[in-house]
Amino acid sequence: MMMLARIGTYFAFAHERVPLSQAWAGFWLGLRFDARVVASAMLPLLVFGGISFLDVFRSTFGRRFWLMLLGVFTALLLIFYVCDFLHYRYLNQRLNASVLGYWQDATISAGMVWQSYPVVRLLLGILIALAGLMALIMFLHRHAGAMTVTLRRPARIAWFIAALLACLLGIFGRAGQYPLRWSDAFNLRNDTLANLALNPVQSFLSSLDFRTSGFEVEKVREHYAFMSSYLGVDAPDPATLSFERRIPARAGEPTRRPNIVLVICESFSAYKSSMWGNPLDTTPFFKGLCQDGLFFDNYYTPHYGTARGVWATITGIPDVEAVETASRNPALVDQHTIINDFVGYEKFYFIGGSSSWANIRGLLTNNIKGLHLYEEDSYKSPRADVWGISDKNLFREANAVLAAQTQPFFAVIQTADNHRPYTIPKEDMNEFSLLDVSAEKLKQCGFDSLEEMNAFRYTDYCFKKFFEAARQSPYYANTIFIFTGDHGIDGNAGTMFPPAWTEQELTSYHCPLLFYGPKLIPAQRLHAVASMVDILPTVAGLVNIPYRNNALGRDLLAQQRRDGGRDNAAFIIDRHDHWIGVVKQQHFARHRLDATRPELVWADFTAPVPATMTAPSEDFQKIANAFYETSRYLLLNNKKSAAEK
Repeated sequence: MMMLARIGTYFAFAHERVPLSQAWAGFWLGLRFDARVVASAMLPLLVFGGISFLDVFRSTFGRRFWLMLLGVFTALLLIFYVCDFLHYRYLNQRLNASVLGYWQDATISAGMVWQSYPVVRLLLGILIALAGLMALIMFLHRHAGAMTVTLRRPARIAWFIAALLACLLGIFGRAGQYPLRWSDAFNLRNDTLANLALNPVQSFLSSLDFRTSGFEVEKVREHYAFMSSYLGVDAPDPATLSFERRIPARAGEPTRRPNIVLVICESFSAYKSSMWGNPLDTTPFFKGLCQDGLFFDNYYTPHYGTARGVWATITGIPDVEAVETASRNPALVDQHTIINDFVGYEKFYFIGGSSSWANIRGLLTNNIKGLHLYEEDSYKSPRADVWGISDKNLFREANAVLAAQTQPFFAVIQTADNHRPYTIPKEDMNEFSLLDVSAEKLKQCGFDSLEEMNAFRYTDYCFKKFFEAARQSPYYANTIFIFTGDHGIDGNAGTMFPPAWTEQELTSYHCPLLFYGPKLIPAQRLHAVASMVDILPTVAGLVNIPYRNNALGRDLLAQQRRDGGRDNAAFIIDRHDHWIGVVKQQHFARHRLDATRPELVWADFTAPVPATMTAPSEDFQKIANAFYETSRYLLLNNKKSAAEK
C-alpha cells in the first residue's frame, strides 16, 4: 500500500522532472524504507503474539488487542500519508517534525488548514480507507487462524528465528556496519528522486530530535548590521536578511586552474604537534611543509567533533545544532558550497570508512554536484579497524585516482587513524618505529598515553608517504594542498601555551591550517586569526575564480591585504557546556548561552600574558552572539541555487 502511494506521488509531482526509466532507484530505496516501517510494526506481534494471554489466534483478548493495535497503526499511517501529500504539495518537502511547531499557534494553524483544505472530505476518505484496510486485516486473520498446519518444535523454532531475522534485517535496512538512514535517499544525487524515495514516517521520526531547530528572526535582525558589514554583503537589507556576496575574479590577474587537495585531519591538535615546539617533535615532516607553505598558526575550528568539522568546512557555517549534528538533520540537507563554483573541476571525496557515519553521505552527495565518493567498499586495501582502511593506504589509493585525472580536480581526503583505537597496521611497523616515552614526559607534552602519541606520529608518517607518492605524480606541480584539523583535543597544554588553552579549553579548537604549493604559493607564516569557515573562500581567492558566498567565511588573504587580518574573528561554540565565544586579535571571550559567566582571557601565544589585561574596545559578547544567531539562521537559509541542483 505504501508503494502504491509512492507511485501516486510520482505521477502527481515527479513524472515531469524524472522519467520513469530513471525513477526505479527511488522506488527501490523507497521499498526498503517501507519495509522498515512494516517490520517495525510486525516485530512486536511476532515476539509477543505467541504468549498465551496475548496469543493472536487462541486468545479472545489477544485477538482484540492485536487487531486494535493494527487499527491504530493503520490509522496513523493513513494520517501520515495524507499530511505528507499535502505538505509536499505546499512546501515541496516531505513531512518532517517541524510541523509540530504549528501547535504553538494551534488556533491560527487550525484555521488555515480548515480554510485551505477539504477537511471533512479528507477525514471521510481516511475513515473509508481505514474501514477497508481493517476489513482486509480481519479477513487475513480469519484465514490464517483457520489454517491447520502442524509443525514439530524444531521447525517452529526455525521459522520463528527466520521471521525474526527478516524483521531485524528489514529494520536495519541493509547488510553492513551502518543502518539504512534518511540520508541514503540523497545519495541518489537528485532532490526529486530523494523525495520520492523517502517514507513520511521515516522522515518525521528522523527529524523529531531537531524539532527545535530554527532561529529567532528578531535576533538575526538585531545583529544584521554588524554581520553584513563584517562579511561585506553586496546589498545589505535588514528586511530580507540576505548574506549573499558575489565575489568576482580579481581584474588584471589570470584565473588559474590548479588542482585542489583538501586534507581534513583527525584530531590535529596544535599543542601536540611540532609547529609550536612540542618537545616530543611528533610531526617533523609536516613542520617542514609548514615552513615551505602558507601557514596560519592562529587558526581555530568552530566546534569539537568530526561531523561538525566536516560540516563547517564544506558549508562555511558553524554547526550550532543543539541536539545532534547538522548533518543528521533532514531539514538541513540542502546546502550551498563554494566547491560547486569550481566549474570544470572533477570533484572527489575520499574517506577510509563509511560515509554513512553521522549521515555525512547526505551532506556530500546532495550538495557537491558530480561528486565521486570513495569509501570503504571502493578500495583494494584491507580494512584496518572500525574507521576503515589505514590513512597510509587511503592516501596511496587516493593518489592513484588523482594521478589518472586529465582534468583539474577538487579532492577532499578525510583521515581517521589519529583516533581511538589508534590503530597502526602491522604492515607499516617495519618502517615506522614506535617511540617509548615516560608517563611524566607524555603528560608534560600533552598526551594521555603512548598509543595516542604514537598515533599522532603515525599521522605525520602517513603525510610523508603521501607526498612521496604525490611528488612522483603528474598532478603534483600544479596542485595546492590544504591541511586542516577537523578539531583539536582537550588537554593540558602546560607552559607551551597561555593558560586559556587549558583552562578555557582552546586546545579543543586550535589546529594548524596550511596551504602548500611551492610553485604556486610563497612561503609565509601568518598570525592573523583564522577560522575553519574561511577555508573555501580563501581557496577560491587563491585560484581567482568568481564565486557565490552565502556563509560566514571570508578570504583570509584578501583580509590580509586589506588590514593585515586585524579584523578577523573566529567563532567557537561548545554545545556540551553551553557556551559560545570568539577569538579576536589577542583576546578570547566566552559566555554561557544564557548570557551568564562571561570570561575574557589572553589568547596570544606569541606574547607573554600581561599582569593586568586591558579589555578590548569591542563588545566581544555581542560579536559572539552575532555569529551564533546568524549561524542558526544560515543553517536553514543557505540553499543551493537552481544551477547547483
